[in-house]
Amino acid sequence: MNEDARLVVWVRGRVQQVGFRWFTRANALEIGELTGFALNLDDGRVQVVAEGPRENCHRLLDWLGSDDTPGRVDGVTEIWDTPRGGYEGFAIR
Repeated sequence: MNEDARLVVWVRGRVQQVGFRWFTRANALEIGELTGFALNLDDGRVQVVAEGPRENCHRLLDWLGSDDTPGRVDGVTEIWDTPRGGYEGFAIR
């Protein structure tokens, strides 16, 4: 399970204007070997795209659905895919 993966996550709840994207980036960098971004959506959700080792993507996904996030997470929807590349680090958009 060491292959690289692409994880796309939509997080709903009170996840905007609480530092959610900043903490998501910080956690992705702490986990390591992840590239991608966190983006506020117009409907109040945050979209997270992460690429890197599948195990590291799982670690980020576990954090996104945990009680350790800022704000309040009511639900997480995820899609797994093959990496597309093209990201320089992990950005806040």
